[in-house]
Amino acid sequence: MFSNYLIGLREGLEASLVVCILIAYLVKTGRRDALRPIWLGIGVAIVLAMGFGCALEFGSQELTFKAQEGLGGSLSIVAVGLVTWMVFWMRRTARHLRNELHGRLDAALAMGTGALVATAFLAVGREGLETALFVWASVHAAGDGTPRPLIGAALGLATAVLLGWLFYRGALRINLAKFFTWTGGMLVVVAAGVLAYGVHDLQEAGLVPGLTDLAFDISGVIPPDSWYGTLLKGVLNFQPDPTVVQLTVWLLYLVPVLTLFLLDPGVTAKLRGRKRAESTSG
Repeated sequence: MFSNYLIGLREGLEASLVVCILIAYLVKTGRRDALRPIWLGIGVAIVLAMGFGCALEFGSQELTFKAQEGLGGSLSIVAVGLVTWMVFWMRRTARHLRNELHGRLDAALAMGTGALVATAFLAVGREGLETALFVWASVHAAGDGTPRPLIGAALGLATAVLLGWLFYRGALRINLAKFFTWTGGMLVVVAAGVLAYGVHDLQEAGLVPGLTDLAFDISGVIPPDSWYGTLLKGVLNFQPDPTVVQLTVWLLYLVPVLTLFLLDPGVTAKLRGRKRAESTSG
């Protein structure tokens, strides 16, 4: 439940901040007449994200077991790729998000109502689709048959909306760069679990070998139906009996991605500059 709460909070807060920045800019510049197209674009984006989530859930139920596992595993990997890109992108742009959105909004205001709708739709729609896909993949990975994962995601989104409103009213101020760094690091850990479970789905679908080749089995120590087993499953997508392929993929993703993410952005930029210099001199 916590992992889905984190997903809803992180993605929802990004969308809330975007909405707050767009609306605050229009109010401060005296362009309240442009608020209706902005809200229209936001509404369409929300409906599209919800429809996408429903299509994933109900559409997959019509498939055979192997097809469901193949689809679930493939979409889990896609979701992990999108979330990984998102956390790195937000870490780089958190400090400059306001100026970037103001520039886009100025251009849209010059172009007219349709451009305003499109600007709001694209700004919020990307977050909505990513949230729907990653929540679906995480719920699919949890597989406990309870509504707790969805409740967690809904609570996260509700918290994000509340925080966004407080930001807009000026009642709350936090260091967004640090917030997105901490939540991004936790999301990388969650994504590693979703990726490992996605690989397991592909193994059950017969698309990846090694389903019966277990790395270890500590089900006797951490029973999946125990309270602590359920807690580890809900927070980290922990599995007490992973296959060798699952464990390998989990390590190959988590260790380098988390290390790169936690590196200081200045250090990362210097490393990139050094590599460019070496390639140019070579």
